[in-house]
Amino acid sequence: MKIAVLPGDGIGTEIVAEAVKVLDALDLNLEMESALVGGAAFDAHGHPLPESTLKLAKESDAILFGAVGDWKYDKLDRPLRPEQAILGLRKALGLFANFRPAICYEQLVNASSLKPELVAGLDILIIRELTGDIYFGQPRGKRTAVDGHFPGAEEAFDTMRYSKPEIERIARVAFEAARKRNKKVTSVDKANVLETFQFWKDVVTEVHKDYPDVELQHMYVDNAAMQLVKAPKSFDVIVTGNMFGDILSDEASMLTGSIGMLPSASLNDKKQGLYEPSHGSAPDIAGKGVANPLATILSAAMMLRFSLNQEEAANRIETAVKKVLAQGLRTPDIFSEGTTKVSTREMGDAVVKALG
Repeated sequence: MKIAVLPGDGIGTEIVAEAVKVLDALDLNLEMESALVGGAAFDAHGHPLPESTLKLAKESDAILFGAVGDWKYDKLDRPLRPEQAILGLRKALGLFANFRPAICYEQLVNASSLKPELVAGLDILIIRELTGDIYFGQPRGKRTAVDGHFPGAEEAFDTMRYSKPEIERIARVAFEAARKRNKKVTSVDKANVLETFQFWKDVVTEVHKDYPDVELQHMYVDNAAMQLVKAPKSFDVIVTGNMFGDILSDEASMLTGSIGMLPSASLNDKKQGLYEPSHGSAPDIAGKGVANPLATILSAAMMLRFSLNQEEAANRIETAVKKVLAQGLRTPDIFSEGTTKVSTREMGDAVVKALG
């Protein structure tokens, strides 16, 4: 079982180190090889996704990814910015299905920004299509406007587009996932305004005919954003496009108490996957030992489950995280009165100890 370890930038190196520590403690036959990605790779090789890193990723069964980005790279041409590394990996590996669970642990109910009764027992799975939509659509760029409100002015444009096979495959992923949960899928679109998402709605409805045991609900994205705050436990599986999924999954993260608690998995049709925390590189706290490593550690558990077929080991990690939270250990992002504040490294050590 070969794992490409790509820590990246900012707090990425700190949180990935703790996840690797936990994986090492499981005593599995794992071959882990590290490589540079993002800003660190640009500094060393002049590109955020060097050929050597991409080659390692392609040859691995799974990728454990930290985070990329730093303000100092914001003036680079877009193709050279650190964030292009993650987009490049998604495209090169065909990682079309992004799984983002939003689970509110019992011990963190009071850490959520919502009332405890709204989030207690929360367990949502957001499935985001990852390789299409406006993020990858062509054409895109800048030009002189020939029409619109200001002809002759400089304008920028991006293209939102989805093909039928792209929508069909992500819809099937969502329906299959729902069958293993509470058999309810909410498809989020903007069909009242966008042709792309009227098409999305039509195709999802068609695919649903193959899953009569699963309830399908359609919801506009603005209403979905409101309902996530108003009645989050009304959702089970949410499936949506790339841009809407990007926004809604971050909103859902705060229901759980902290984005530092949210793992994610991005899979292709061969179950090869990239596993990363849902948060970014947070350069403002990098090197201070205050970052929460639990999202990355839980991402490693997802990696064991989905790509490496190690269900028992995945369960051990998730149980260990619950034990640590029950012990009252907290990094600053989830700290509250009556709990014990610990560093990034101390949290990782506690999870290792809780593995037993």
